[in-house]
Amino acid sequence: MRGYTKISLAVSAMLASISAHADYAWNFPEPVTPMALDTLHVHNKFMLIAMAIFFVVLAIMIYSIFAHRKSKNFKPLTDKAPSTIVEIFWTLIPFVILLWIDFVVMGIPAYHSVIMMEDTRDKANMVIKITGSQWRWQYEYMDGDAQGIKFVSNLATPKEQTDKGFAGAKDENYLLEVDNRLVLPVGAKVRILMTSADVMHNWWVPQFGSSRMAVPGFIRETWVQVEKAGTYRGQCKELCGKGHGYMPVVVDALPVEEYKKWVAAKKEELAKASAGADKEWTKDELVANGKVVYEKNCAVCHQVTGAGLPPAFPAITGSKVTNAPIFGADGKYLKDGHLDRVLNGIRVMPSWKALLNDTEIASVITYERNALGNSVGDILQPAQVKEARQ
Repeated sequence: MRGYTKISLAVSAMLASISAHADYAWNFPEPVTPMALDTLHVHNKFMLIAMAIFFVVLAIMIYSIFAHRKSKNFKPLTDKAPSTIVEIFWTLIPFVILLWIDFVVMGIPAYHSVIMMEDTRDKANMVIKITGSQWRWQYEYMDGDAQGIKFVSNLATPKEQTDKGFAGAKDENYLLEVDNRLVLPVGAKVRILMTSADVMHNWWVPQFGSSRMAVPGFIRETWVQVEKAGTYRGQCKELCGKGHGYMPVVVDALPVEEYKKWVAAKKEELAKASAGADKEWTKDELVANGKVVYEKNCAVCHQVTGAGLPPAFPAITGSKVTNAPIFGADGKYLKDGHLDRVLNGIRVMPSWKALLNDTEIASVITYERNALGNSVGDILQPAQVKEARQ
């Protein structure tokens, strides 16, 4: 009786802890794409099959234990060994049943889901290229009305909130908010081309039901078709380095008319940013803009103060590269100099020329040379960066 009492208390405690778990959920997040809905149906079917097998086997075990227990004076067979034919028969029957369940009852739905995930032959309404890098996403609209729109999406949570010991209030979407969201039209089939600039990443939004590895040097494909307007959040789910936890994905699915308005507004915004490369900027303007660019893109490795994390991420403060001339006597930027490293990258540092525009690169370099403990005094104009690209 003591044993039954202990078991009862343990079960009661377990049930009480379940009811107290605020985030407890029985099912998947609400599916908003055909792929996610199909995956949910397959999952539920497999769970029912697995539960049925479990309870059948459990019932047979319980019956055997209680029907053949010693207290009922059950006498085991000791006079002869079981028939080999009978043993083979009772081994093959469960094997055949499970084989049929695996290949027919479970295999066919699973095959259908895999084909749906992998088949991108059906005509897509638009194509988007997604490039993962440490630790941000770059989105590029490849065709349609949005062709030419290209931007980088970074974690929007202030750096101090990600530090240990932060005691202030944190947003509900603490590490799942970005400065530039991917925007998609509701109902459109979107073909996604996936790659990486450095290490392996994985673009994952649970409610889309799709997860695709971004592999350096390869273009991989998947697709989404969001059928309900809303904001959907995900993150990189491939361990990709120290900033892995700071690489969220946020997608806004908008009705078609609202999406068209966003496209027009985004193109106007990018045109203004491009036009800024043709004007003369003051030192104060460059430093102020560069501080924003630095804290958004560079601080995760080199730290907000510029102290870095040597040896992997060298300090900006007092750096020979930061304090050396940018251009040589011939007017061209120096090989392995400050501008060269920002444009083309070095070792684990990515090439920023594909991620930042001319104004942003000029601003962040000017900021690094005149802040963070450095006082070189010179400035870099966006027009010089534009010329250097060529």
